[in-house]
Amino acid sequence: MITHDVVVVGGGSVGVLAAALLARRGLDVAVWERRTDEPALSRAIGVHAPSLDVLDEVDVADELVAEAVRVRRGVARSGGRTLGSVSFDRVHRRWPFVAALPQHRTERLLRGRLETLAPGALRRGTALVELEQEPERVLLRGEGPGGPVEAAARFVLAADGARSPVRDALGIDAPLRRYPDRYVMCDVADDSRHGADAVVHLERRGVVESFPLPGGVRRFVVLLGEDAAVDARGGDPDAGLVARLVAERTGVEVDPGTASMTSAFGVQRRLAGRTVAGRVVLIGDAAHEISPIGGQGMNLGWLDAAALAPVVARALRSAGGRRLDPTTFRPYEEARRRSAVRSARQAEINMALGRPVGAVALAARRAGLSAALRLPTRHLLGSVYAMRWV
Repeated sequence: MITHDVVVVGGGSVGVLAAALLARRGLDVAVWERRTDEPALSRAIGVHAPSLDVLDEVDVADELVAEAVRVRRGVARSGGRTLGSVSFDRVHRRWPFVAALPQHRTERLLRGRLETLAPGALRRGTALVELEQEPERVLLRGEGPGGPVEAAARFVLAADGARSPVRDALGIDAPLRRYPDRYVMCDVADDSRHGADAVVHLERRGVVESFPLPGGVRRFVVLLGEDAAVDARGGDPDAGLVARLVAERTGVEVDPGTASMTSAFGVQRRLAGRTVAGRVVLIGDAAHEISPIGGQGMNLGWLDAAALAPVVARALRSAGGRRLDPTTFRPYEEARRRSAVRSARQAEINMALGRPVGAVALAARRAGLSAALRLPTRHLLGSVYAMRWV
């Protein structure tokens, strides 16, 4: 049985980037991905400046930015007027914007780069069945397209999502907190005349957010309130519902006939009790699931991968990775946990600002936000939302 330096379980955006970062360091890496088809939905769309620095390490950033819409400003509106704006022009010298690109296109770029760095590393249709840790390696057993699969690795990275089978196999607790908020999102032709701005409408019946995408498309994200009782855990809602809610709350007309994607989702938070167990490390949603409102989740996982790659490389340089100091991953784990907690709190603030309120509370919210967006320190908000310190 071949012993790889690293096996990554999960071939989504976080797992593939982690593998590419390791392969770039000359490590022998394999990626097990249970899905056989390539993702086709837009899902996460915002790529922040710290993530572009990481993507640049594997020579993907420039290509991604060339395809993406460069969002240089976020605009806050309410009651038909502009409250203020947040600029991203100071978040980074090279990347003074948020790059907006559908996740499936981002993942395609990452898979292509991994194939260049480590041909054949991504093994589709391979699902983990069992994992066993030994003193010098980890044994993995799975099911592949041709039957049972076995492999060994000095280290395993679990990038297998919020319902992580690896986390369950290790017996790691990850308490789940569900929020009452339910949202619907829809990608439609962009007739809003907002150009490359991201726009947040803070309205009495709930928030409406919109973000530009390549190809003249704009994503709308709408909080479902009592005026639109839809079970976000069931089937996808009709694009007509999104168009009606957007028009009622903001006055913006949306053509549901141009919808390329409509999806509803609930919000929950999950933080693993620990993210390191011997030679196995949880990253991405397997380690921390947070609200997608604010666009931090995918970026947070990428920053996990960036922080972890040099630690793994150093561990492998020490006696070929056969001996493991129990403290090797401790600084990494503590730092990433702090980042996950900060990001989760920021997401909770974002959700709270967008919830339905009464007339008095709405007036106070408008006044407070308008004042905050006029302060000389308002540029710091851009850095916060662009994850400069995560």
